[in-house]
Amino acid sequence: MGRGTRLRREYVGPMISQKAKYALRALVSLARVSRGETMMIGEISREQAIPKKFLEQILLELKRAGFVASRRGRSGGYELLKAPEDIMFGEVLRLIDGPVAPLPCLSKIAYKRCKDCRDEASCEIRHVFERVTLATREVLDSTTLADSLRLEDLPV
Repeated sequence: MGRGTRLRREYVGPMISQKAKYALRALVSLARVSRGETMMIGEISREQAIPKKFLEQILLELKRAGFVASRRGRSGGYELLKAPEDIMFGEVLRLIDGPVAPLPCLSKIAYKRCKDCRDEASCEIRHVFERVTLATREVLDSTTLADSLRLEDLPV
């Protein structure tokens, strides 16, 4: 490598899974329709560019968790069970992806001591990522689907 040449690092992967992004996008679509109205799975799939088969699995998981309901018949489809103001991004992410923590020792719901850690109290890496985790949780646990529909109101 010559002087001034920079190594390019490859992107390792998403911070949230594609499945979680699809789940949030499907919920946002449902949040846009009037309360009590439904959307067919094909509509959501087309509107959000989500593969229909994958969307079926995601909606089933969201249904089991009490976020959505499905109706059969002419006015059938999916609808939100909760108001968009009552669905936090954090709860959806935890349902789909699990803990919202970059290190296992920072997880609230799946705590596990890091294998290579001698002392959590004096771990410099843990202290930095604890700040990241707390800030991330603050945003995710205070941002609703309704908030996401008002992009101009979201703090940057």
